[in-house]
Amino acid sequence: MKEVGFFQSVRLKLILVYILLLLLGIQVIGVYFVDRLEEELESNFTSSIEGQLSSLTYSLQNAFNTERGEDSPPLSSDLQGLLNDFSDDNRDIGKLMVVDNNQTVVAATTTSDQSPIGKKVTDTKITKVFLFGDATEPEPRREEGTNYRLFRGTNPITDESGEEIVGALYYEVYMTDIYEQLGEITSIFAKGTVLAISVTALLGILVARTITKPLTQMKRQAQIMATGDFSQKVDVKGNDEIGQLGHTFNDLNDKLKLATATTEGERRKLSSVLSNMSDGVIATDRLGAITLMNAPASKLIGQTFEEVQGQSLVDVLDLNDQIEEISEVEETSSMIIDLSSEDSHLLLKANFSVVEDENHKQDGYITVISDVTEQQRVEKERREFVSNVSHELRTPLTTMRSYIEALNDGAWQDPDIAPRFLDVTQNETDRMIRLVNDLLQLTKMDHKETSLIKERVEFVGFFNQVIDRFSMNKDEKVDFVRHLPNKNMYVWMDKDKITQVLDNVISNAIKYSPEGGSIRFDAHSTKKQLRVSITDEGIGMPPDTVEKIFDRFYRVDKSRAREMGGTGLGLAIAREMIEAHHGKIWAESREGKGTTVYFTLPLMSQKRRGQS
Repeated sequence: MKEVGFFQSVRLKLILVYILLLLLGIQVIGVYFVDRLEEELESNFTSSIEGQLSSLTYSLQNAFNTERGEDSPPLSSDLQGLLNDFSDDNRDIGKLMVVDNNQTVVAATTTSDQSPIGKKVTDTKITKVFLFGDATEPEPRREEGTNYRLFRGTNPITDESGEEIVGALYYEVYMTDIYEQLGEITSIFAKGTVLAISVTALLGILVARTITKPLTQMKRQAQIMATGDFSQKVDVKGNDEIGQLGHTFNDLNDKLKLATATTEGERRKLSSVLSNMSDGVIATDRLGAITLMNAPASKLIGQTFEEVQGQSLVDVLDLNDQIEEISEVEETSSMIIDLSSEDSHLLLKANFSVVEDENHKQDGYITVISDVTEQQRVEKERREFVSNVSHELRTPLTTMRSYIEALNDGAWQDPDIAPRFLDVTQNETDRMIRLVNDLLQLTKMDHKETSLIKERVEFVGFFNQVIDRFSMNKDEKVDFVRHLPNKNMYVWMDKDKITQVLDNVISNAIKYSPEGGSIRFDAHSTKKQLRVSITDEGIGMPPDTVEKIFDRFYRVDKSRAREMGGTGLGLAIAREMIEAHHGKIWAESREGKGTTVYFTLPLMSQKRRGQS
């Protein structure tokens, strides 16, 4: 997660909120304070100046009403003196003028070079005094050129009776001191504001840190929890809202730790179950896209999970010929899928089930697939076995029935036909007995009911005895050729069972050997095994039938084999017996060239041979 910068942090926001609130409060107080202070200063200043001007007006009135002799100074001189004295005592006075009832300036103080004395004035304020006889209210204004604040006004000068206006006093008073004082106060207030903001900012940083530090710890703890580490906890140092949040966060950590451990345990169990299942499991979403597949399923379909993830189950299992949409599997429940190729035969059985969410809505599908190739093959062989047994039994029974019916119809009285019919019947009976005995023997071996009585056997001598037995009873048309070693080779085996194997293989070699042909017997050791081969020069077999001769009831030439009295089970019994001895049996053949049957048996070790 990207680290939050200071300018984006909550800490800065809290500091700014503190400063803005303080600044807002100071500004409201400052505006109110300055406004009230300005109003109060102006009021006090105006009252003070008006009192002084009233006193000056009274002095001017006395000057106007004084009787003057020849030696007395002129009125204008007295008036000017009064104005000068007043102006010297009040530095805020900007301009004073005394106007007589002819609106002529008789005395004045001014800072300009041009004196208004002796000049007529047309100022409306002065005119109103002579017209209405009342003093005009002071009027604030700004001085041209300097832009200083000042206020001006007029006071009437009356005679002794107070009824007749003999003159007027015009004044202009500067208010510079008031605003200089107000500016100094405002400057002090501003400096205090800056100091207060600085202190507030510092305190805000400390306060914000106490608030944001636990939040920062919780953020870091959340990041650690996101990695799956629930060992650490938030350090709670208070019992306020943030402290309670810390306690709640720690409780959440404990519950998540427990939930994660439970989920991880269930996940491991599920993973173990899925991994150790012999059946394949494929999970999909509600649209049929593959979201999960275990190793057995990957092995069965020949594709990895990464290759099929997100693909449609219908396409991966090639179900397009059986269903059109994935939702149809809910109705089919299970089906057989043929994934056979040119090189291998593969049949899968797929069982489908629907996954529902907590609202009982369809959320996906679970498909369990299993390899039923062997099961189908066994089922097919079982059906073929029953069919073959029925066929093998029906043929001699039909033959016997026909001959018995013929004998019953009177053929038994014929001395030439009756013995021949009875001989055929006896032969067919013997054949059925051999068939039933072979079937019983195979059944016992399938059910592991046949026990092997093994003993230490020197195989070369044993093999020669078997060959000698056949050599004494064979026709002269077939020759036996032996390629057996002169050394002793010991095998731990059941002599009766291996004798039966050799009898079956040699009997077949004799049956299918042409007149003047030969049968070759070989035996030699390869590492820890004895390898035996019996080769005839008979008709041979097509390459595609060689591996099938060890199947039950399989015959390359059925009519000829049946005429020779074979049951079709001899080589099947031989395979079962060799495999029971932990050996292997197989054949090689070419049409018109003959057939060779091989089998192997484990040789006894030198150590075991010495103990026997």
